[in-house]
Amino acid sequence: MTERARALGRLWQDDYPWTFLTRLTEIENRLGGHPGERRAADLVAEGFERAGARDVTMESFDITRWDRGRAELAVTEPVRRSFEAVALPYSPGGDARGELVDVGHGTPEEIDEMDVEGAIAVASTTTPPGNRFVHRMEKFGHAVAAGAEAFVFHNHVPGQLPPTGSLTFGDVAARPGVGVSRETGAWLTDYADRGATATLSVDAGTEPATSHDVHAELGPDTDEEVLVVAHLDAHDVAEGALDNGCGITVVVAAAHLLAELDLDARVRVAGVGCEETGLLGSEALADRLDADRVRAVVNVDGAGRFRDLQAFTHGSETLRSVAERVADETNQPIGVEANVHPFSDHWPFLRRGVPALQLHSRQDDSAPGQRGRGWGHTHADTRDKVDDRNLREHAMLTALLVQELTRREDVPRRDAEDVAEDLRERDYEAGMRAADIWPEDWA
Repeated sequence: MTERARALGRLWQDDYPWTFLTRLTEIENRLGGHPGERRAADLVAEGFERAGARDVTMESFDITRWDRGRAELAVTEPVRRSFEAVALPYSPGGDARGELVDVGHGTPEEIDEMDVEGAIAVASTTTPPGNRFVHRMEKFGHAVAAGAEAFVFHNHVPGQLPPTGSLTFGDVAARPGVGVSRETGAWLTDYADRGATATLSVDAGTEPATSHDVHAELGPDTDEEVLVVAHLDAHDVAEGALDNGCGITVVVAAAHLLAELDLDARVRVAGVGCEETGLLGSEALADRLDADRVRAVVNVDGAGRFRDLQAFTHGSETLRSVAERVADETNQPIGVEANVHPFSDHWPFLRRGVPALQLHSRQDDSAPGQRGRGWGHTHADTRDKVDDRNLREHAMLTALLVQELTRREDVPRRDAEDVAEDLRERDYEAGMRAADIWPEDWA
């Protein structure tokens, strides 16, 4: 038996990943800039040290911290009744009043078909079948651009689970926004058909604060490196077990395995803050690292949640071949998709030309709570949803993917024009502009 096989065998039966996830999900409020996020960063640093990584470094960066406060939503005509709602990150505090207008899934076409000027726009968390995924920030941006006074985001998953999720990349939004449950959404769309009016009050606020990134090195000290990153923050409405407790656990567990594998290039493992509130930690890390020396970034956001690993290659044929080779060698399924998207921690690096591989996991859409985002971003994102086999196996696959990347000296970089064209072909540009996240230096 080879030493690599022995190392894989040790991880296959190791209980440390479950212990790490347990300690992480015991921390209260890991939302960016809050004390729980710093405690999570300390735990990640401890995990990297335990793995034997060198130069474990914690770096701080300044942010505008958002505090959720409370939210109140009430229909005023033709009846008077209140509904549970949660403010969406970077919603401003304040009040809004207007007609309820159902904009369906919240796609640009659906918003354009409705008159939302001065209204409260009500949109679903899901996207029509056959369409690309339309992000919440796009829906919000289009609704505000069309004149909406406020935005209500209703879950498509049953269970009285109002969803959360940031409205912007780290700046206070132009209008208030809240999340409500599927059950509330059914009432609101019914009332919208009846010409109802409603009021919305949000008590959220912001203040200067600090967040933290943690990173460390493994393997030889080469000029180039492979970066493996996952976000350690989570929304404060739950434990953040799936999003992204699983992902950062996979990175820490993979670091333990990478420390025992033969690597042909330096590997930097990182846990970053403030992904949920605007990719602020990965942006800070990208600013600090020399992007020209990053051979590829492996963003572990979504791995470990479900049974089979899913690799998004963001248009890189080399990364596709890496994923397919590891899948063949291990006889393990790794789904591969080429699609480019900007809504996770690979984006600050991809925007700078670094080839990006995002590791997610495939869901069983027939299982309760797993369709779409599923339990993530809701009160139900708790440790009991996690299968610890997925943590160990995805950590093994992640480490093997990274090892293979250290052996690939020629990983073609992506220039901005190619990335922009990919996004245009998938109809992202208008939505990214509406969300104010299209890079200013792109035509």
